[in-house]
Amino acid sequence: MPTEAKREAVSELREQLEGSRTLIVSEYRGLTVKEIGEIRRSLRRQDIAYRVVKNRLMRIAAAGTARSALDGLLTGPTAIAFGDDEGATAKAVMDAVRPYRQVKITGAVLGDRLVDADGVTRLASLPSREVLLSQIAGAFAAPMATTAGLFDAPLRDVVGLVSALESQRAA
Repeated sequence: MPTEAKREAVSELREQLEGSRTLIVSEYRGLTVKEIGEIRRSLRRQDIAYRVVKNRLMRIAAAGTARSALDGLLTGPTAIAFGDDEGATAKAVMDAVRPYRQVKITGAVLGDRLVDADGVTRLASLPSREVLLSQIAGAFAAPMATTAGLFDAPLRDVVGLVSALESQRAA
């Protein structure tokens, strides 16, 4: 029979699951409480919650939701990072756990899609959304600037010829 504390934990987990789009699952075996606290503090500064969870309670919380894909990732001592922006969350988690070699990223759930550990690493290496948007804007602007320069070149040449002719006649 579940205790009241476990029911509250499950409801808190369910709220966090519903309130975040990105879940990055890691295995924290070998870390001290102090080291987990340091990871939490570094992620909290970026509005990402890092929580050590009991696998059974997380399975219960995720059951019947779009996050049921978590079941395959919940093995061993598990900590989950709850965030909104996929790329920013992946990058922040990878940066936060980098000093701790024993932390192993086991995978992630992005929306309702399951991603393996390699996918999380690749996602973390992508540039931010703002950088990607500026690169796209630059790719659109470059041909237009070149075209404008090509249309402007004959006019510049004519002006140069007229000024050269004018200076030659003056001499």
